[in-house]
Amino acid sequence: MTTTSENNKRIAKNTMFLYFRTLLVMFVTLYTSRVVLNTLGVEDFGIYNVVGGVVMMLSFLNSSMASASTRFITFELGTGNQELLKKVFSVSCTLHFLIAIICVLLLEIIGVWFLNYKMNITPDRMGAANWVFQFAIFSFFVTIISVPYNAAIIAHEKMSAFAYISILEVSLKLFIVFLLNWIDFDKLKLYAVLMCLVSVLLRLIYSRYCKKHFEECRKHQFLFDGDLFKKMFGYVGWSLYIQLSYTSYLQGIGILLNLFFGVVANAARGIAVQIQHAVLQFITNFQMAANPQIIKYYSQKRNEEMFNLVFRSCKFSFFLLLMLCIPLQFYMDVVLRLWLKNVPDYAVLFSRLALVISLINIITLPLQTIVQATGKLKINSLLIGTCNLMILPFSYLFLRMGNPPQTVYYVCIFFYVLVLVIRLYIGKRLVDLPVIRFLLKVLFPCMGITLVSVIICYFVNIHMERDFIGLLCFSAVSTLLIGTLVFGVGFNKNERKVIIRKISGKLRKQ
Repeated sequence: MTTTSENNKRIAKNTMFLYFRTLLVMFVTLYTSRVVLNTLGVEDFGIYNVVGGVVMMLSFLNSSMASASTRFITFELGTGNQELLKKVFSVSCTLHFLIAIICVLLLEIIGVWFLNYKMNITPDRMGAANWVFQFAIFSFFVTIISVPYNAAIIAHEKMSAFAYISILEVSLKLFIVFLLNWIDFDKLKLYAVLMCLVSVLLRLIYSRYCKKHFEECRKHQFLFDGDLFKKMFGYVGWSLYIQLSYTSYLQGIGILLNLFFGVVANAARGIAVQIQHAVLQFITNFQMAANPQIIKYYSQKRNEEMFNLVFRSCKFSFFLLLMLCIPLQFYMDVVLRLWLKNVPDYAVLFSRLALVISLINIITLPLQTIVQATGKLKINSLLIGTCNLMILPFSYLFLRMGNPPQTVYYVCIFFYVLVLVIRLYIGKRLVDLPVIRFLLKVLFPCMGITLVSVIICYFVNIHMERDFIGLLCFSAVSTLLIGTLVFGVGFNKNERKVIIRKISGKLRKQ
């Protein structure tokens, strides 16, 4: 059995690999998107994205299935039962293959009809659009059947594999960008074919890696186990309810803003969503690295260690996000002006409120992993999924009463606070979560540090210039301030000792 110190080192190492992966993929995606747009042209680029978007409408199903596979494989890995682990992996492969076939049939029947008879694409490019659609379907099929292999990598905490394979992935995508200019063929069709080939190659690499390093992946077979199928389908079903409710409220808010305030409000919200996702990407890396350990602690009945890791994950995630959010909150107008030049109305306010929602959500998000570890998702999914769905009717009601567009964010904030309470209640009910300890060690310190940081940064902001240099100076001051508060107040005595020991060890090596 590994020690807590070894687990913490592994989590830190995996977090760094995931940060590297995120930065690499983000920068290459930004570059390739611009080059591909210039190469394909606006029309063909739009066709590729809208046609691919039809296929990606089923991505929420893939997310639910990936969550189920990761949970069951990680749980059995924690118990140490190798035979049951092999069975879980085999059943997961069978389940994903069957669902992939069903999705392909739905896309080939309904999707092809919708593409050819309902989508607004010029007739002379409809042939190319169908070409793109077919290769997008095949890529989606490959992605679904690859999920158990990705889940095995996460369960074994081999995040370095994601980082190294991501280097190959972005290299291939960069190479595709250059090939588009070298090969004399329909650019849109060629791009669809090459992107599909990359998906297949990556699937083969992940499969090969898993078979080489993980015993349960070496000789799996298509296996049907009634009890295991029932458990996994039940998990997927309740996970799917949350995913659907979340997707529904996100899309529904956009529709409501469009109905009441037009496309300007949609543009502003689109900017806010991009900023929110970009910031959260960095924070979820730490949680992704910690989640397998939380599930393994639960499977080994080491609840006290599980609670300690969850509490640390909640605190660290919140503090990391706070360091990013404070400069953005005070300098959001400057950031958007530097990025966009022409900033849509409401974009600054929407972006600030979106970050507030993220802070409220992130502080208890690791508690969701405890629920996933137990496999008992019903009550959790019903309560949180229903909260997501209730955002829409309340937003509509307030907008109908003549309130401004930012009201939808205030409604979201209210329900996300309610979700925070629900997660604590569910944790107490399922695993006897020490709620009072959570409040004293996590919630109150996070609230106190946030309040003090905002007050001090407000007075610092008054003396700063509203330009890029001012943004850099303010970011440096706020990061130093929050870091000092976190170290002195946010961390407990043992956590401070560990950090000092780590820093001292690094300095001695130099």
